[in-house]
Amino acid sequence: MPMRIKARSTLRADVTASLVVFLVALPLCVGIAVASGVPAELGLVTGIVGGLVAGVLPGSSLQVSGPAAGLTVLVYEAVQSYGLGVLGVLVLCAGLLQLLMGALRLGRWFRAISVAVVQGMLAGIGMVLIAGQVYALADAKAPAGGPAKIMGLPGLGGDLLGGSTAPTAAVVGTGTIAVLILWPRWKRAAKVLPAPLAAVGLATAATAAFELPVARVRVQGVLEAVQPPGAQDFGELLSLGVAGTVLAFTLIASAESLFSAAAVDRLHDGPRTEYDKELMAQGAGNTVCGALGALPMTAVIVRSSANVSAGARTKLSRVLHGVWLLLFVAALPGGLGMIPVAALAGVLVHAGWKLIPVRQFVPLWREHRAEAVVLAVTALTIVGTNLFEGVLAGLLLAVVKTAWEISHVQVETEDPGADEALRVRVLGNATFLRLPKLLDQLEALPRDRTVELNLAGLRHVDHACGTALAAWQEEHNSRADSAPSLSAAAAGPSGHDGSAGAGQHG
Repeated sequence: MPMRIKARSTLRADVTASLVVFLVALPLCVGIAVASGVPAELGLVTGIVGGLVAGVLPGSSLQVSGPAAGLTVLVYEAVQSYGLGVLGVLVLCAGLLQLLMGALRLGRWFRAISVAVVQGMLAGIGMVLIAGQVYALADAKAPAGGPAKIMGLPGLGGDLLGGSTAPTAAVVGTGTIAVLILWPRWKRAAKVLPAPLAAVGLATAATAAFELPVARVRVQGVLEAVQPPGAQDFGELLSLGVAGTVLAFTLIASAESLFSAAAVDRLHDGPRTEYDKELMAQGAGNTVCGALGALPMTAVIVRSSANVSAGARTKLSRVLHGVWLLLFVAALPGGLGMIPVAALAGVLVHAGWKLIPVRQFVPLWREHRAEAVVLAVTALTIVGTNLFEGVLAGLLLAVVKTAWEISHVQVETEDPGADEALRVRVLGNATFLRLPKLLDQLEALPRDRTVELNLAGLRHVDHACGTALAAWQEEHNSRADSAPSLSAAAAGPSGHDGSAGAGQHG
């Protein structure tokens, strides 16, 4: 009897949590699709796959998958560069790579990626997302590229002051942001209705009630929106740019999913994430999304934390959230056409701001300045170039920083007497990064004394350092061997002055 009561309690908790996650996911799925430059229905398709495919598979028990704001910028750039048909190829190949990496048990290695790089990646995405969605707040078309978006903001301000529909759309968008910020403070209402749905619902109701002249989401139907990639689309894989985008999708989606899993594990006391299985679950979901021509899928911390907070106990809650999305698409597809684009832009501006670690940056700068530099460089490079190059720059800088921090060398000198060679021991890790400083210390040794260089105390020495130290020892000892004869010649036949000088120097 107690087992039945416990089972009923678990089922009730999971059903309730699934409805909460559905209400959170609905506006986010639609908004991310619109911001990515694809039909709104494709965002819902990815959310459905995240629930019905990735949700069923083992890995993480309570985290929820769907389209993520973190990939919006990269997806938009890919669609603009290669077309909507190639998007399915990109996502499909990324999913297959994730399956392969999970089978090779590479999931745990994503935990070794520098946290500063990941935070910088999210911050850069957040800044580009905000810069792009500010235009959508005013029903304006955003320029391509991060710098162009930022440079175009003054012109956008002029449109807001002198335009006809732009100010109206801006009021709807900023009102949506205000509701997103204020709604959670009304705790009783927030428990019943999540802030994203409340904000979009109020904006939609106001737009319809006052017949506001603002742009609305374009609806074409799920079956029309789903376009599996064709044979000619797969031919684009021969392009270096397409192959690089597949790699970027794979690495970023995998890293974001597994970092999300680690964060969700800290929110509950249930089973811990099995990282390799979770990577395979994400791969299976992205493979299906790619076959349907939909958006890429990742585990999403916003929906996952909502799932945990709502009391979910098993993976049933995330599966059911996919069922509710499917029922909504089947029963109320026309409802999407009532949503103002400015409201969805407001949701994404708010989501983009939450990606920027504003509060954490100052403490990080005080305690770990090098990590803060990695974060800032990654974010600014993403804004100035693109997501892939920004992440590569951040990873490279993180590797250089780590190499610099562990490359500590120490030179110890022992003088057994004027008639014997100086005994010099080099300790620590000798890499090319510390080579100039190391050579400066060695050059400060007496030039008229031979040196016995002992490298046994080095834990690591790279090829550049090993070659340079051997060459220095040979050159120094050759110069030291010739020093007495040169001194004697300079002092005259007796050689007393030269011997005395050498003895004092040593």
